[in-house]
Amino acid sequence: MPKTKKAKPGKDTGKVSADVTATTSAAPAGADAERQAKAARIAHAAKSVKVSKKAKGKNEGKGKGKGKDIAPEPDEKGLDFPRAWVEFADPDDEEQVYRCDLTWLTSRWTCVFGNGCQGIKEGRPDDGCCTLGAHFSDEDDEQRVAGHVARLTPEVWQFHDVGSATGWTQTDEDGDRQTRRWKGSCIFQNRPGFAGGAGCALHILAVREGVEPLETKPDVCWQLPVRRTYDWIERPDDTKVLQVSIGEYDRRGWGPGGHDLHWYCTTATSAHVGERPVYVSYRPELVEMMGQAAYDVLVGLCEARLASQLPLVAPHPADPS
Repeated sequence: MPKTKKAKPGKDTGKVSADVTATTSAAPAGADAERQAKAARIAHAAKSVKVSKKAKGKNEGKGKGKGKDIAPEPDEKGLDFPRAWVEFADPDDEEQVYRCDLTWLTSRWTCVFGNGCQGIKEGRPDDGCCTLGAHFSDEDDEQRVAGHVARLTPEVWQFHDVGSATGWTQTDEDGDRQTRRWKGSCIFQNRPGFAGGAGCALHILAVREGVEPLETKPDVCWQLPVRRTYDWIERPDDTKVLQVSIGEYDRRGWGPGGHDLHWYCTTATSAHVGERPVYVSYRPELVEMMGQAAYDVLVGLCEARLASQLPLVAPHPADPS
C-alpha cells in the first residue's frame, strides 16, 4: 500500500502538495493554534510505493520489444482523459477550499475484491491491493489500529497465532513502520477458504461489530482509492488558502511503482459496475476526510451533475456507456 512520511509544509512555505492520511477537522478563522494544528496535519505526506528493480526486470520484454512500455490490462482505460473538477469554499473554514474531481466521484467504480479483482501482483488475485501491506500514516494511526488488533480472535484472524507470538508490524528499508507481510501479503489478509471469511481481518471485525471499517483499518487502507492532496495556494491579493483536492487514487498515486502494478482497478471497466456512484458508496470515508458540511456541498454538486442533460461532460471512460 502507499505509505506516508512526514514533510514540513506550512502556510509560509509556499505551494506544497502532499497526500495526507490524517483526518482534517475544521478550525475557526484567526485561531493561531488551530492554524498550526492544520499545518501539522498537512505534514503527513504519502510516500510512493517502491517496486524493486528485480520485479521491474521481470516484466521487461513482454511488450512488442524489450524495454518498451508494457500495455495495460485490456479493461484499463489509461490515465490521461478529460476530468470535470469543481471548487468550493469549506463551510467550516474560510481559509480552506475543496477541489473535487466529479468525473471520479460520480463514476460507478466499486471494489471488486473477491469478485473479479485481478490483484496488483501477477499470480496473486486473491491479495487484491493488500500484497504490500499498509504503511501507517503516523504513530496515532498505528496505536489506533493496535487497539482493534487486540480484539481480534482466531475465529476472525487467520494468522492470529503468528501475529500474537511474533508481532504484526515491521519496518521497511527506510525504517518506516507498516503492517507485517506474511506469506506474500499483509498478515491481516485472511486467505480464501478461511472459515472466518477471506479478506482483511480488521474489516471483518468492523462488520461484525457494526462499525465502519475506517474505524479499525489503517488510514491508507480505508481511504484508497480516494486520494486527498493539499496545496497552499497564493492568490493575487497576497492571501493564501489551503486547497484540499479529493480525487481518484490512480496508478500515479502509488508513485513510480504504480506503473508496474500487475492490474489496478480505478480505470478498469470490470470495476466500474457499482449500483451507486462513488460519492454515495464512499459517504462515510468522504465525511471523515472532508467533514459533514463540506460533504453536503459535494453531494449537491454531484447530484446536479448527474441530473444535467446527457451526455455528461467528461464522463469516466471506464463507466458503462
